[in-house]
Amino acid sequence: MSAKIIDGKAFAAKVRGQVAEHVARLKKENGITPGLAVVLVGEDPASEVYVRSKGKATVEAGMNSYEHKLPAETSEAELLALIDKLNNDPNVHGILVQLPLPKHLNSDLVINSLDPAKDVDGFHISNVGLLGTGQKSMVPCTPLGSLMMLRDHLGSLSGLDAVVVGRSNIVGKPMAQLLLGDSCTVTIAHSRTKDLAGVCRKADILVAAVGRPEMIPGDWVKPDATVIDVGINRIERDGKTKLVGDVQFESAAKVAGAITPVPGGVGPMTIACLLANTVTACCRANGLAEPEGLTA
Repeated sequence: MSAKIIDGKAFAAKVRGQVAEHVARLKKENGITPGLAVVLVGEDPASEVYVRSKGKATVEAGMNSYEHKLPAETSEAELLALIDKLNNDPNVHGILVQLPLPKHLNSDLVINSLDPAKDVDGFHISNVGLLGTGQKSMVPCTPLGSLMMLRDHLGSLSGLDAVVVGRSNIVGKPMAQLLLGDSCTVTIAHSRTKDLAGVCRKADILVAAVGRPEMIPGDWVKPDATVIDVGINRIERDGKTKLVGDVQFESAAKVAGAITPVPGGVGPMTIACLLANTVTACCRANGLAEPEGLTA
């Protein structure tokens, strides 16, 4: 038996197509073009690549892309002034501040200065609270993408046992909230969990988000489980740099019913959901119906 590979690239392309259709409809019927502003402080090479690909995907979907590149020595006051300007700009529906920020800037302060309705990353404390209480919020892109893939593959998630390995604010905790929202029985496990292997083996849905390469072997996976591997780790193997997830793919794929590969699984969904969140924010700002299938 071998698992069905959940193709994140193909699914993300489908989501981006739905976004583009919705954008075209907003332009035609309402004369509105959704706009996404991305703020990059400093010259982190990985962040620059992300920002470029986000800008490209935004334009391809028919939206307006506003890029703000600031020098590394930008002061907190200058950054907060820019965010205030974007918060008050009616053409900007989504704002994303690329993390990590240079050390002298307080990330929490910066994120919480965003208008929560424009916080397309879903990191603002208000959005975290709204998600936790089951209300309308902006949902972090990676967990949202993972949820979409699970719904697409399994249909209803109601009553399934879900284990999320990892308790980060960016993936682990919001993932657990989303799964609870879809009526799963949810366990959050982590490096201190007693008998982590035993906990994982009970999961119908196993989400790995710890950031440790190949930490979860195949014999921790329940037969026929659906495995969502959020980890992206660079390792050296046979003298080459390789990208691997938090799950040992080969051994897990022999046991699981379905599994996301790394790369090409959850990764492509993150930008697709960023675009989806921007459209959702635009619709909410204008009192229009939210796009179906693109929200939690």
